[in-house]
Order: sequence, then C-alpha cells, then structure tokens
Amino acid sequence: MLECVINISEGRRLDVINEIRSTLGHDVLDVHSDYHHHRSVFTIVGANTPHKLAELSARAFDLNKHIGVHPRIGIIDVVPFVPLEDSTIEQAITARNEFAQYAATTLNIPSFVYGPERDLPEIRKRAFIDLQPDFGSMKAHPTAGAICVGARQILVAYNVWLKNSTIEDGRRIARELRSREVRTLGLKLGDEIQISMNLIAPDAVGPAFVFDEIAKRADIDRAELVGLAPARVLTQIAKSRWDELDLSKEKTIEWCLAARNRALQNLD
Repeated sequence: MLECVINISEGRRLDVINEIRSTLGHDVLDVHSDYHHHRSVFTIVGANTPHKLAELSARAFDLNKHIGVHPRIGIIDVVPFVPLEDSTIEQAITARNEFAQYAATTLNIPSFVYGPERDLPEIRKRAFIDLQPDFGSMKAHPTAGAICVGARQILVAYNVWLKNSTIEDGRRIARELRSREVRTLGLKLGDEIQISMNLIAPDAVGPAFVFDEIAKRADIDRAELVGLAPARVLTQIAKSRWDELDLSKEKTIEWCLAARNRALQNLD
C-alpha cells in the first residue's frame, strides 16, 4: 500500500476542506489545517483518491487569492507517494509519474517531480526559473499553479512554537538545526514564532531530539505533529513525553489504517 500526503494551499475555508474530506470517505486517514500557513495536509490511501482530491481542490481554490507563510507553487502544492509495508520506492515512483501525467493531461496542471532525481527544496528554488516542468505545459495553470509530485520514504512534519522569541531567534535556531536529516524554517505566525520542520530520517533524528535541541536555545511554548507519524517513532520515545511532544498512538499511520480497515469491514 502507498500513502499519499497531499499538501493543499488552503487552510482557512474549513467548511470546504471538511466537505472534501467527507467526499473522499474512509480513504482519508488525517487532515491537518493551519490558518497562518494557509495549508491543509491530507494523509490518504487508495489508488484513485489522490486524483479525486486534486480534482476537487483545483475546482474549489484559486492560487491568486492565496496569502500564507508557507512556500508554495500551486493549489495542489505537494503530492508525495510513500511506500508503506509491502510496498517499494519503485512502486511509489510509478505512482508519482502516473499522477503527474494525469494532472498534466486531465487537469492541465504542470508537474515537477522529485525523488531520486532531485529533492523538493530544489524545485522550490528553481521552478519556472531554470527548471521546467517534467510533465505538462511550460506555463503554470492560471488558478492552480503547478504541482510538486514526489516519491519518498516516510518523514515526520513537526512544528515547535517558541516563547519570548523574535523572528531573528527563530531563523537562527532554524539554521542551527538544519541538516541532511532535518529541513527547517523559522516563521512568524501572527504574534508567535515557529520552527517548522520536516524530519527526513525520523528513526535517526526524531521529534524528541529536535525538541530538546530547540529547548537548549529558547523557551518552548508547545509542539505540534503535522499529520501522522509511524508507530516506530513513538517506540523510541518514553511514553511520559508523548503529551509534551504532541504524540499519541491515535496519531500513528498504523492506528489510522487499522481504524479505516475496521470502518470498511463494517460497511460490508
């Protein structure tokens, strides 16, 4: 089975986000929306669900009306395919290319691909400057922009909110934590400062590690898991710290997949 973690550039019209979630049914494992990032992260499974989500989002939202702190190049901004148990990265690459071709031909939205060829930050820096789409038109869609379609292993998206800090503090801490295993941004969200992170190798560098490293540099207000984490990440952390780190078994991929399977069985 492949997981798909689609990032939609809309985090404020929650009525529409919830309507889309309802339309997709049990294939949605989790949705995380953020007002300041103006972004919703859908964690989904199912062969056709990414197509349905892309169609509904392209129809409902307009990139020209989007203002948010998170970098983006499109309404359906990031579409990574992630192999779970019994799946391979090669299958994820095949799904990635099929989705990118579908987006180009059916939705007329160009796609940049990432994975073995390049990483997502490279697309962010180079898209439509000296890097052209791998699928579709050489011009962005007038309302949907373009899509970054990827094949990658599991990562953990994680935010830590600071107390009594400035944006300069946030950017400095983000620079100090940034590595091959941790992608970071220091962001000002309203009156608060956030260190926004993708933990690329969460088995080696997980939520507890980055939380503690930030705590050495600033007072922490709270932590936030964005989307889901693999259960094995929790097993490496003392259960007494789960609340502090915004972790729980209910926020694991495995728990949500089991809940989905139970719901589908009840429909039979």
